[in-house]
Amino acid sequence: MRVDQLKAAVAAAPNANPNAIDVVKWYGLLLDSQAALERTEDDLVSALENQPSEVDDPTMGLAHRVNAAVTARDGRAMVVRWLLDPNAAGKQDASARQLARFRGRQGPAVPTSAPPQPATAPQPGRSLAR
Repeated sequence: MRVDQLKAAVAAAPNANPNAIDVVKWYGLLLDSQAALERTEDDLVSALENQPSEVDDPTMGLAHRVNAAVTARDGRAMVVRWLLDPNAAGKQDASARQLARFRGRQGPAVPTSAPPQPATAPQPGRSLAR
């Protein structure tokens, strides 16, 4: 299935397949990272074209940003590859099965609101002694 077909399928049935949702999400993040990398590389090339023989600190900062953008892009590409590979490491072990069980849960794992106060609890702002 092509990516555009997968995106359309996820848009049509967003709760049908959590794995497909993950692939579409991470693929989108990968595209964002690639675009950011290309912009940063363009900035670095422009700075290097206007440099004398030595590289100054702002240009070196751009080089570090390019390295960080490459790392982010490569990491996201690894996630996409892992999501697409059914035999990838970590997908068949006990922890993967446990994660799959928790993934089906719809609500939060812990309560998100305070428990109700018992009738005998002191009122806020009042002391116990009367």
